[in-house]
Amino acid sequence: MGPAPKLDDQVCFALYAASRAVTALYRPLLDEMGLTYPQYLVMLVLWEQGGSPVKDIGTALSLDSGTLSPLLKRLERSGLIRRERRNEDERSVRITLTPDGLALREKAAPLPIVVGDAMGLDQSGLDELRDTLRKLTESVNSYQLRAAESEARPAAG
Repeated sequence: MGPAPKLDDQVCFALYAASRAVTALYRPLLDEMGLTYPQYLVMLVLWEQGGSPVKDIGTALSLDSGTLSPLLKRLERSGLIRRERRNEDERSVRITLTPDGLALREKAAPLPIVVGDAMGLDQSGLDELRDTLRKLTESVNSYQLRAAESEARPAAG
């Protein structure tokens, strides 16, 4: 039996620690705007895409409706978004920004610069890190999909 794995040698722990550190960095900045980190992510989607069906927001953020619905309700109570049932399909809900929600984009504009400075990376370093993390996510998701498909196949016999 080999030596036990060391915590500091684990990629999973490095990712976990980095994620917690970055989220903690955002917390006081977002508190000033009255947002949580997940709410900020929803607002980013809406600032980028404009009005969107709930389903599209969930897809963009990789969130299911059970997680997303409470976030949207809180954002609506805060006066930042409106939820509207679509006439042509009552099951579909479209999310739009209120004037206050649109105005909040101005306050949020400096956040990426502050976070980038705190990370100690210039723009090319941030771009490289983001691209590496996207590739990692795609690779892990692809691996999990292949594993699930292979488990679902009946054994040849």
